[in-house]
Amino acid sequence: MRPKHLLKAAWQHEQEIVAFLRDIVMIPSYSGNEEKVVKRIALEMEKVGFDEVKIDPLGNVIGRIGSGPRVIAMDAHIDTVELGNERLWKVDPFGAVLKDGIIYGRGASDQKAGMASLVYGAKIMKELVGTDGFTLYVTGTVMEEDCDGLCWKYIIDNNEIRPDYVVISEPTNLNVYRGHRGRLELQIRTEGRSCHASAPERGVNAIYKMVPVIQGISLLNDRLKSDDFLGKGSVAVTQVFFKSPSQNAVPDECTIQIDRRLTAGETKETVRQELEDIFTSSKTKAEIVSLVYEEPAYTGVVFPMEKYFPTWVLDEDHPLVRKAVESYREVLESEPDLGKWGFSTNGTVTAGLYGIPTVGFGPGNEIHAHSPDDQVSVEHLVKAAAVYALMPAKITE
Repeated sequence: MRPKHLLKAAWQHEQEIVAFLRDIVMIPSYSGNEEKVVKRIALEMEKVGFDEVKIDPLGNVIGRIGSGPRVIAMDAHIDTVELGNERLWKVDPFGAVLKDGIIYGRGASDQKAGMASLVYGAKIMKELVGTDGFTLYVTGTVMEEDCDGLCWKYIIDNNEIRPDYVVISEPTNLNVYRGHRGRLELQIRTEGRSCHASAPERGVNAIYKMVPVIQGISLLNDRLKSDDFLGKGSVAVTQVFFKSPSQNAVPDECTIQIDRRLTAGETKETVRQELEDIFTSSKTKAEIVSLVYEEPAYTGVVFPMEKYFPTWVLDEDHPLVRKAVESYREVLESEPDLGKWGFSTNGTVTAGLYGIPTVGFGPGNEIHAHSPDDQVSVEHLVKAAAVYALMPAKITE
């Protein structure tokens, strides 16, 4: 079948794709509570003819088609953030309302639309394109919103899959994305000595000790490096905690939470050195505290991971980027824009940690992610499915 005919085939599955997406949007699946939606996705994979469907010990649903030597993974995380202020929603966030060609609801854009398009793209691929020379895994991964990439670190470290290429279906507005900034979560702690607040001179106020550090971090943000493609790194103090015997005592410990966004060339080692330099210049004794995510999956499995999410970028002329663009061009008969996400994805592990070539293409627009306007168009769902149907064969030709 000629590539452009894949779009016609995808439109023939429009009602099925829409019904599947609406079903999984109706199922709440906050991070760590994805079991019901995982089982629903597994049923759909079996229904459309995947060769094998399994749920791994962490709770990821993994569907396989083909058995060739080249391994491609096409990923959608299927957990969502919570609702926030429900009064801001104009529709039932779990109603999966379909109106004027748009599906609304929590997770519609981020990131269940990608899952729906991937499942039906794989079905079309199996029926019309074939699987000569490759194995395709479609993964519905868990806990991304709480700790992006943890799901893939588990998959790779436990020898579930080690793909040669990864396609991430996070929303790209139907463009091809080739990277994003990384991030690092950490804390800084100062210690003092408590005493009665009526005589503060008897103690050492840990909050006061933190002040020059906070000021130094504020100034650091202004001078962080920028990258022509990824943009500027950033740093912000996002939370402040303290310990004190009472409200009438000088606090003896102060801790601040840091959100550090990493552009090209920035790593956890460079970040640590920047902070140490602030401590030195301000003559402050402070401790950097690495943070580890160790919440249980819905299966009960705990897989600890440091909250370090490396930056990743593929060159414009990388073969995977070129093949993604060619797939788009041949199916949709137009040219995609090349871009990047503003947020972070599972690519922090597949590409950032393990160096596996990774590219992004997905339905929906990231401006709707995490918002009370969470939505995706039916047109995007269908067009993404058609492109997904060609991508694996194109990538491995």
